[in-house]
Order: sequence, then C-alpha cells, then structure tokens
Amino acid sequence: MASSLSTVVSALIFVICLGLIFSEKIHRTVIAMIGAVTMVTSGLLLGFYNEHQAVNAIDFNTLGLLFGMMLLVAMLEPTGFFEFLAVWVGKLSKGKAGSLLFLLALVTSVVSMFLDNVTTVVLIAPVTILICEILGFSPQPFLISEAILSNIGGVSTLVGDPPNVLIASAANFSFTDFIIHSFPLIVVVWIVCYGLLRWLFRSELRDPSPNSEALQSLNPLEAYTDQPTARKVIAVIGMAIVLFFLEEFLQIRPAYVALATASLAMIWIRPNISELLKRIQWEILLFFAGLFVMIGGIQQAGVLDFFTDLVSRLVNLSPALAGVLLLWIVALLSSIVDNIPITITLIPIIQQISIPGLNTSFLWWALVFGAGLGGNGTIIGSTANVVVVGLSERTRLPITSKVWSKRGLPVMLLSCVVISILYGLALPTFQ
Repeated sequence: MASSLSTVVSALIFVICLGLIFSEKIHRTVIAMIGAVTMVTSGLLLGFYNEHQAVNAIDFNTLGLLFGMMLLVAMLEPTGFFEFLAVWVGKLSKGKAGSLLFLLALVTSVVSMFLDNVTTVVLIAPVTILICEILGFSPQPFLISEAILSNIGGVSTLVGDPPNVLIASAANFSFTDFIIHSFPLIVVVWIVCYGLLRWLFRSELRDPSPNSEALQSLNPLEAYTDQPTARKVIAVIGMAIVLFFLEEFLQIRPAYVALATASLAMIWIRPNISELLKRIQWEILLFFAGLFVMIGGIQQAGVLDFFTDLVSRLVNLSPALAGVLLLWIVALLSSIVDNIPITITLIPIIQQISIPGLNTSFLWWALVFGAGLGGNGTIIGSTANVVVVGLSERTRLPITSKVWSKRGLPVMLLSCVVISILYGLALPTFQ
C-alpha cells in the first residue's frame, strides 16, 4: 500500500513534468526522460516503485508498432512514392486549401477505421507535409486535423484505436458490436468536428495556393524515382494490413506484425541501415518510454485510486448520468494522460462492478467514447497526436502546445458534448 508521501511526491513529479512539457522551455523528450529517472529514484527511496516495475510499465506493444511502421515508412520515403502521392492529391484539390483539407481528412479517417490511428498518421503525415511544401500552405491545419479526425474515426471500429482493442477483449465485444453501436454515433461526431475545424482554421484555408498553376503542370510519375523498391515496400505494408485484420485469429500483437513485416522488407530490399535509422523519429519513441515510466509510477503510488473510488460510486446513480459522468471523467483524464494507460487502469474497475438486474455494458461504451475522444484535447492525449507533433518539428512551422490547445481543446469539448447527447439517447441499446 503506497503511503500518502509517495502519492504526493509522484503526483508532484508528474504535474511538474506536464507543466514543463506544455511550457516548451525544454524539449519534451528530455523532460520525459528526466521525469522517468526522477520517478524511479523517488520510488526506490520511498518504496513504491522500482526498476522492474518501471520496465513493466512501458507499453512495448505501442513502441514496437511505432518503430516497425516507422521503418516501413523510412524505406518507402526515398523511392519518391510520397512525392507522387503529394502531387496527385495536390492536383486533385486544384490548389484549394479547403478541398485539400477535406480530401486528407476523409482519407485519414477512413484508413483509421481499419488501421490503428498511429499507423495511419505515420503513413499520411509525411505526404501531407510534402503537399503543403509544394502548394505553399502551412502544414499545421492539415496535420492537426488529420490527427484529431484520425482519433475520432478510430473510435468507430474495434481495430481503429488501441483502447478499443483492450476494451473489446475485456467486455467480449465483437467487430460487429462496434459497427452497430459506435459507428453511427461517430459519423455524426466526425461531421460536427470537421465543420468546427474548418471554422477554426478559416483564416489559414482562405487563400488558394500561389503554386496551383505550376502544380497542375507537374507529372506525378516524374517524382516516382524508384518504383521497384516502392512496390516491394507497398506489398509488405499490404501484408501488414492483412495481418492486422487477422490479429485476433492468429493470436498475435500489432507490434509483432509491424516488426516482422519491417524485418521482411529489410531482408527483401537490403537498404543502407545507417541511412535508414537516421530517418526514424527516435525522439518520439524515447518520449513515450519516459511517459510510460512516469505513468507507471503514479499508478503504483495510488494517485489514480481516487478516480477508482469515484467510478465505483457512479453506479449508484442513474445509468444515464453514471455513463455520461464516466465518459467525461475518462475524456478529461485522457486529455492529459495517454488514453492507453487510462483504459488499462479502468478496465478492472468496470469488470468488478456487478449490480443485480443491471447490465453494465453501458459503462464499457462510455469508456470507449471517453478514451477515444478525450485524447484530442492536448498534444500528449493520444499517441497519434505526439507522432504528428514530432513530424511537424521537421517543418518551418512546428506545432506547439499552444497552437494545438487552441484548436484541439474546443474540438474535444464539442465532440464530448455531442457524444454525450447521442449516448444518452441511445442508452437502451447499450444495455
């Protein structure tokens, strides 16, 4: 049992690190690593956390998935495939920023229904940056919108968002359950949030591209410099997508699929390993490792016990009110702490709730919606957000916490309001 001192110290370390991350005075990866070391050191001194627990707290499935997909993208990048897509989509939009935003948002959201949203943004964000460079647009509106709408789109299916996979396993939900219960509601949320994003970015999307005429004269195939290699990598990515669909049947994890297919691609293509590894976003992987260690520390110290008790008390209220309150609590927590550990923490709590005559399935769906939509509030609320922000640092206009919060927080709040109303109206179907 963690002492009150352990709880206070671990919470203080975590809050200070969050504050420093949002201040952007120091790079967030440095803060995460220092915070992780400080958390483990405090844990050793106070007896609530040790090195073994810290290693176990790291979600290697998430890191492996990220690393494997980064390797595949890094092998595809030099072939000119992304430039080909950039020119093709740019020509399709005819140089209009609003049309380009809609095309990219729609593609990202549809792909996120069938691929993990992290994988989706890893694949699409580099294309987006190239398109914006060609057209002379700021990439910020497009990257932020892609991450947000990818998170929203991922909530609609079992395989679209990591928390959904965890919840489906615990609650015995099928792919069909998500299509019936989640998909119709998320379509409405997506439309509303897309409209808000168009309004929030209205000034950036007002002017057409100064390079639209030059873009129309470009031949997309001219940028496709190494088609044989690109075809090999695309074939391997296609294999990965098929295996993602078969994860449950084959009893394999997403990280295994990503790393195995990346290894196959390296054997087949035989790239220059030194050059390949230079294109990996190591700072993103280290940031998540440090963040997972810090979250493990506050969990071991009992910081989240208060929320455990609160969720248990909610079931004594009316089902509708209990579900909506749980949805908002999870959403607010997911906006400041990655939604994966929040989901993992709450699953055993909901599993233990048993009330005679009451089907508690509605609590599982509240967790699905809260975890999936709440992550849009801040740059660290979801893995996809962090990936997009990391990629933006390679551009002239990197996404900052302030820039993200001005757009992401309103979208998160509106999405939670809309889903709360829809959830309340559809409550009988959840029980």
